[in-house]
Amino acid sequence: MNFNLTQIPDRIKKPRNSGITMVMDKGLSIPEAQNMMSVGHPHIDIVKLGFGTSFVTPNLREKIEVYKSYDIPVYFGGTLFEAFLIRNQFNDYISVCKDYNISYMEVSDGSINIPHAEKCGYIEKLAKHGTVLSEVGSKDAAHIIPPYKWIELMRAELNAGSTYVIAEAREAGNVGIYRGSGEVREGLVQEILTQIPGEKILWEAPQKAQQLYFIELLGCNVNLGNIAPTEVIPLETMRIGLRGDTFNLFLNGNGTH
Repeated sequence: MNFNLTQIPDRIKKPRNSGITMVMDKGLSIPEAQNMMSVGHPHIDIVKLGFGTSFVTPNLREKIEVYKSYDIPVYFGGTLFEAFLIRNQFNDYISVCKDYNISYMEVSDGSINIPHAEKCGYIEKLAKHGTVLSEVGSKDAAHIIPPYKWIELMRAELNAGSTYVIAEAREAGNVGIYRGSGEVREGLVQEILTQIPGEKILWEAPQKAQQLYFIELLGCNVNLGNIAPTEVIPLETMRIGLRGDTFNLFLNGNGTH
């Protein structure tokens, strides 16, 4: 940090297993990726190449290398996994990940229906090749999953080999753990946390109010995902009480987790 301030909460140091920030790259150019890394790399833990953008992104290998040069793991969005799966190309998906030297993989079922036992089977297979993040929660706003079911699905996916379970929000932050307005379904979140360890959950939180909610609930080392490239530094300041929203949160020992 650039100067000395007391009463700054302790962020877990990189490489970290919790307190992670996952950034969503929806098609940055190589110079944009380099620019983001030049200031954001100390605060970014993983980069997701959102949905199916990696299929159409020019110079994909070069861009992945930009992130890897900063020791930042990269993975393809879950929608791409589903696109391979629905075309009966699961083994091709594994080959593509190997070809691009991608060791993080997302398993989701937001766009297609996969029987849950089958989904857990894919998690188990992919866990042999690298780190699996699996997404729970529907992208369909009309499909409300009750809390006990979220817990059941998350537990099964962690047991199948997922390193993290991702709580679905979509890139806009208006489904899954959120209402259509973007408001957090607080009862759901708190019920999940009675059964699933917080450090194993990556909360998709693209909106500032959502990030604030989780920092207030779980402290500066909560796992947050789908963060926009321009929000990396603002989020880090919010995590440590250097933004108006959390200014008093960590003073005099308040709010430390």
